[in-house]
Amino acid sequence: MERELILAAHKVCKAFGPTRALIDVDVEVRKGEIRGLIGENGSGKSTFCSIVAGALEMDSGELELHGEKYEVKSMVEAQNHGVAMIVQEAATFPGLDVASNIFAGRLEQYTKCGFLDWNTIYAEADRILEDIGVPEIKGRMNIEQLNFEDRKIVEIARAMVNKPEILIIDETTTALATKGRKLIYALIERMHKENKAVLFISHDLDELMERCNTITVLRDGLIIDTLDRENMSIERMRSLMIGRELQGDYYRPDFDGSCSEEVLLKAEQVTLRPYFKNIDVTLHKGDILGFGGLSNCGMHELGRLLFGLEKPLTGSVTLYKDGEPVQITSPSVAVDRGMAYVSKDRDKESIVLQASIQSNILMPALKRLSGALGFISPAKERALTNQQIKVMSIKCRNGSQLVKELSGGNKQKVVFSKWLGTDCDVFILDCPTRGIDVGAKYEIYQLILNLANEGKTVLMVSSEMPELLGVCDRILVMSGGRLAGEVDAKNTTQEEIMTLAAKYV
Repeated sequence: MERELILAAHKVCKAFGPTRALIDVDVEVRKGEIRGLIGENGSGKSTFCSIVAGALEMDSGELELHGEKYEVKSMVEAQNHGVAMIVQEAATFPGLDVASNIFAGRLEQYTKCGFLDWNTIYAEADRILEDIGVPEIKGRMNIEQLNFEDRKIVEIARAMVNKPEILIIDETTTALATKGRKLIYALIERMHKENKAVLFISHDLDELMERCNTITVLRDGLIIDTLDRENMSIERMRSLMIGRELQGDYYRPDFDGSCSEEVLLKAEQVTLRPYFKNIDVTLHKGDILGFGGLSNCGMHELGRLLFGLEKPLTGSVTLYKDGEPVQITSPSVAVDRGMAYVSKDRDKESIVLQASIQSNILMPALKRLSGALGFISPAKERALTNQQIKVMSIKCRNGSQLVKELSGGNKQKVVFSKWLGTDCDVFILDCPTRGIDVGAKYEIYQLILNLANEGKTVLMVSSEMPELLGVCDRILVMSGGRLAGEVDAKNTTQEEIMTLAAKYV
């Protein structure tokens, strides 16, 4: 017996200038359905979901909710109709408390005698947080007190305020570690048991196969196919997404673990409270070193410290440039001496959303491009920009397009592009494939291997065990702010890494 229809989309179209993001998209979502949406970056997944969630208006087409015409002008209005969305990027409001973030746009419902009833607001926020499984987060907390993952959890709480019938999860799991992912998975299971529906966007195909009963594939704004559980396979989904077979090995074909004895970067007894204490790290020329562990183990903060974004309480970080030691005391010193950093928090730390693609790409390369008198040739600027757009296959109109208009994956490509336009020797990559589709991941992995083959050094921080095992020479595992062990990627397993990750927890 076919389940009752909740949402129907008919001939939905959307364009951004000359770019057609959605072309006559038809989708039906039924009660109890967990529908995955997959496709390369820029395929239209997030655009479609943003229309359903009230964040964008479609150019043409129709939406029906429970058989009635569905038109909303905001995400709050969509929530009032039972449709909520959790996005990939940070969407909390700084300077406010947790409760104000949860009830953003709807605080007026808690007005009493012309004043906001804050006791009720905080109590209701605490109830929602406890209901989704995070009683340790309280409504009275300032959002600035929370780390990135806990801020995302606050956004999840915001989405669940009105107990939605349709929950849209737009690449949210890529921003979450173990705790956050478990919470998301529990909510998906709850929605299914309550005969509600989920639209689940993710680039983790294994994740989708495990949790979805249908998967819809988009490419260049068109629906290519919809697969039921019996017809799902990683190979078929990859092929449908990119329209071609990936050439060569998805991960690296060689695991000889060889690198030069020449040291390019060394951290000695560095301490950053409360994250880690007395950590030693040595990176060699041609080395691909992975950092793995559970959430809040300190690996992300260590990457920031190596680049000079955090100052160690004890110890030092030394870069060896042409054999000469240089103390890394700030990001400007790091950049001047040939270091690159890709942040996990892309929109805040790695790109300027309001600037153009060209401006972002040129930022680290301005000194190199400038002539003897300090002037920069516009022709050189355009040439470098166009070169990087081509190398990274960035989907855009041209270099003048604003970065904020790009999909998450294409934003990440811009981040890489700006560093590839410089002569960097050391690349610190914190979750470099977060929010990137399978085709782009393949390109990033090949890029990392090429960098190592050129004698560059790569430090990859990641919570994705398959990519650490598939790309790195060796892996340092952190646990509770300490180094729990070092393993050879060729001769270890995910289980062994997870055992080390839990060693000091």
